[in-house]
Amino acid sequence: MILGLRTAIYPVPDLNAAKHWYSQVLGQEPYFDQPFYVGYNVGGFELGLLPGAQPATAGPQPLWGVTDIEAEYARLLELGASTLEPVTEVGEGIKVAAVQDPFGNRFGLIQNPLFDLKSMR
Repeated sequence: MILGLRTAIYPVPDLNAAKHWYSQVLGQEPYFDQPFYVGYNVGGFELGLLPGAQPATAGPQPLWGVTDIEAEYARLLELGASTLEPVTEVGEGIKVAAVQDPFGNRFGLIQNPLFDLKSMR
């Protein structure tokens, strides 16, 4: 039985630069920090950095929840990300967007007023 999203791993060619950037993006330092993997706890889910792997914008596309997608999208661009998909309403008040992080990965955002945090396990 699938229990839900637990970890999204981002391949990065420069672990120190990625750790610095993602610590700024997430507003926290990693809880697990080793030369072979760095992990952040993001609202009960894990964002992991995998060094020496090939970044890409294709493949699995996790979306990280935010409360104000326009402000967060602008902040990511100010931190050095580049535009992939502008903020778009997809129906019922749900908005999505994506940037490319400075390392070549897709970083997706979602503002979903229908998401029920109480249903998380």
